[in-house]
Parts: sequence; structure tokens; C-alpha cells
Amino acid sequence: PALMLFALVFYWTPPHFWALSLRIRMDYAAAGVPMLPVVRGVSETTRQIGLYSILLVAVSLALWSVARMGAIYLVAATVLGAIFLWRAYALWRAGSSPEASTAGAIRLYRYSITYLSLLFLAVAVDALVSVPFA
Repeated sequence: PALMLFALVFYWTPPHFWALSLRIRMDYAAAGVPMLPVVRGVSETTRQIGLYSILLVAVSLALWSVARMGAIYLVAATVLGAIFLWRAYALWRAGSSPEASTAGAIRLYRYSITYLSLLFLAVAVDALVSVPFA
């Protein structure tokens, strides 16, 4: 379970950080900082965000089985993960439109904080309540 929690945070970090870097990509470019949106562009960054988001949700769902979590965690991971994937997809669909990608990036960035907080809250609540699902 500890390794799965590590993997969860590991796969959460790129979509979270790259969403923020999309918002301030011009500042990075002006400062000469080689961030992904500056070096590879908005389209590649949103593609990478999507890929890491899929891995993130997969790990969050695998945690249910590996850590023998209950129904509370499973429902939370499923709903929160679906919202995360939807926001990542919406960001990808915005393409390289600066206005749309910036707005979508901020929405994903803010939601990613909520996502991780609520997911860890679900881990704690599930452990306290201990309602086995299967």
C-alpha cells in the first residue's frame, strides 16, 4: 500500500505541475526556463497531461484492490478520477488555443489539489469506517 500511495502522488504531480506551467508558460519562456510547454508546446503538454492522468486514475483504482479498501474509497476514487479525466480531456480538446488552454489549465490545476485532498480523505474515512466492498 505504501508504494501505491507513492505512485499515486508520483503520477499526480505531472498533471498538476504542467497545468500550472501552461498558465505561466510565457513567464518561463521569458526567463529562459526550459519547461515542457516552452520546449515542446501546448499540444504536447496537454497530451502528456492526459497520459499521466490516465495512469493516475489507474493507480488510484488499483489502490482499492491492493490496500483492500472499502466501498467509500472505491466510489470516491471512481467519481474523483472521472472528473479528473474529464478535465484533462477538456484541456486536450482545447488544443493550442492560448485562451482556452490557459482557462482549462487553471481549472485542472485547481481541481488537482481538490482531487488529491479528497482522495486521501477517502482513504482515511474508509479506514475508519471499514466497509468492505467485495
